[in-house]
Amino acid sequence: MFIYSKWFILLIMKRLDHSPTLTTILRVEAVLKQAKEPLRIAEIKRRLPKQVNHYTIKRILQYLEESKKISFSLKGISWRFDYGS
Repeated sequence: MFIYSKWFILLIMKRLDHSPTLTTILRVEAVLKQAKEPLRIAEIKRRLPKQVNHYTIKRILQYLEESKKISFSLKGISWRFDYGS
């Protein structure tokens, strides 16, 4: 039987608590679509109308990358999905 510290359990619970809502996903998509150059995560956070947790943004970006809507480069994150194709 394992005995975990309170800190460890709280850390795991905190990480599991960052499921993004559809509204937040759409807001992040809008920020990336409107950007004229690649953005860093910090800049995405600044451009969002409401404060969003760092882990939530990372989960959204992971989803968008897996669905081939964004690409990561050395300069930052940029929108690449075209609805017409």
